[in-house]
Amino acid sequence: MNGPRLKVLVLFAVLAALTPPVAAAAAAPAADARVVPVAPHDIPADVIVRAFVKAEDGALWLVIRVPLTSMRDVNFPVRGPGYVEIEEASELIADQAKIWIADYVALFEESTRLPTPTVVAARISLPSDPSFAAYDRALAHIRAPPLAPGTDLILEQAMLDVVLRTPVASHESRFSIDPAWAHLGIRTTTVLRFITPAGAERVFQYTGNPGRVRLDPRWHQAFLRFVALGFAHILDGIDHLLFLLCLVIPIRRFWPLVSVVTAFTAAHSITLGASVLGLAPNALWFPPLIEMLIAASIVFMALENIVGKTLRRRWVWAFGFGLVHGFGFSFLLRESLQFAGSHLYTSLLAFNIGVEFGQLFALLFMVPGLALLFKKVMKPRIGAILLSALVAHTAWHWMTDRWGVLTAYNFQAPTYDAAFWALLLRWVLLGLIVGAAVWGLSALYRQLSGRLGDLTEEAEASPEDGGLQSEPPPE
Repeated sequence: MNGPRLKVLVLFAVLAALTPPVAAAAAAPAADARVVPVAPHDIPADVIVRAFVKAEDGALWLVIRVPLTSMRDVNFPVRGPGYVEIEEASELIADQAKIWIADYVALFEESTRLPTPTVVAARISLPSDPSFAAYDRALAHIRAPPLAPGTDLILEQAMLDVVLRTPVASHESRFSIDPAWAHLGIRTTTVLRFITPAGAERVFQYTGNPGRVRLDPRWHQAFLRFVALGFAHILDGIDHLLFLLCLVIPIRRFWPLVSVVTAFTAAHSITLGASVLGLAPNALWFPPLIEMLIAASIVFMALENIVGKTLRRRWVWAFGFGLVHGFGFSFLLRESLQFAGSHLYTSLLAFNIGVEFGQLFALLFMVPGLALLFKKVMKPRIGAILLSALVAHTAWHWMTDRWGVLTAYNFQAPTYDAAFWALLLRWVLLGLIVGAAVWGLSALYRQLSGRLGDLTEEAEASPEDGGLQSEPPPE
C-alpha cells in the first residue's frame, strides 16, 4: 500500500474514533433540555432580606427570606427556559443557607456570644408568597411540604426561606444580633422584626451591615450608643463644622464664645427634639430645603465675617441658624431611633449630648489653631477675611447644587383639612417655644453683661489689631 493511500486510511480511522455514535448524539440534546446546571451567577444588584427573631422554647429562632440567587456560588439545576428544578435544588439549599446566612450572623445573650445557629429547615418559595407578614405564618410556611417538583418558577424570582436555631439560657434575657448579610447583594436592605417576650413587635430597617444591634437595649446601652452617634455625626458633617468655624473666626475670648455656642446649642436642641416628636413637615421637599438653608447659613456667616462691623448680635444669628441645623441633625437621628428600644427620650438627650461633645472637640482645635494663625502668620482681620472667603466659596457651590435639587420637586398648595390645621397648631406651639428660648437667652445675656461687662467687648480685638468693633451694651 503506497504512502498517500495509507495516510488517507489513517485519517478516516481517527475521525471514526472521535465521532460519537449517532444514537448517543441524538439522545444528548434531550437530556440537556430536561436539566441544565446553571453556572455560578453574579451577585444580585438589590436584595431585600426579611427576618424575624424570637426567643421561645429554650432557643433563639431566626426566620429569614432571601432571594435564591444570593446563594451565588452554586449550580442550581434548571429546566426549559430557566425554571428551577425544585426537587434537585432543594437538596442544595440547606448547605448554602449555612454557608451564606448562618455563618454570617453573630448572636448574643446578654454579653455572652451564642453558638453559631444551625439550619433547622429550608425551602424554596414563590415570590408572591405572603407568609412573611407574620412570624407564626412564616414559620408554618417553611415547615410545610415543599413546592411541587413541576412548579414553573424562574430562578431569578425564586426565594429561599430558612429557619435558624441556637439554644439560650432564658427567653427573658436581653439579646443582640450582628447580621453581616451585606454580601448577599450589591445593595442589601434588611427588614428585621424582633418579637418581644410580651408579644410586641419591634422593627429594624437598615442598609448594609449595621454592626451589633441590641434588640431590647437597657437605658445606659441606648444612651452610650446615641452619644457616640451624635459625636460621630458632628465630625462627619463638614457643613456643620464649617458653620461652627464661621461662628468662631472673629471671636478670640472665652465668654463671647460661650454665648454663641450656647445659643446655637439651644436652637438646634429645640428643632431636633421637635422633629423627632413629629412637629416637622414630612413632605419630600423638606430635607432638601433644610440642606440648602444650611449651606446658605454658612455663606451668610462667612460674608458677615468679611463685611460685618460688630459681633454684638452674633448669638442671635447663631440661634436663628441653629434652628435650621437642628432639623438637619434630626434626619440622621430619626433613622437611628429604631435602635433606641423603648428609650426614646433618653436617646434623644444622648444624641444631643454627643453633638455637643463633638462641637467642643472641634473647638479645642479650631480656637487654638485660629489664635496661632492670627498671631504667627497674618493679622486677625486679614486672616478672618481670607478664611471666610474660602468657606463662602465652598458653601456657595453647595447652596447652588442643593437649590437645583430642591427646585426639581413639584410644590403644591396645601389642602386645608384637619391634618393641615393640626400641623399648623404644632408649628404655632414650636414658635412659642422658640420665642420663649429667645427671651430667656436675651435675659440671661443681659444679666451676664451687667455682671461681667459687655461680653462682646471682650471678643473684639483693638482697632490696631484689625478686630471688629463692638456696640455699647443696651441700657
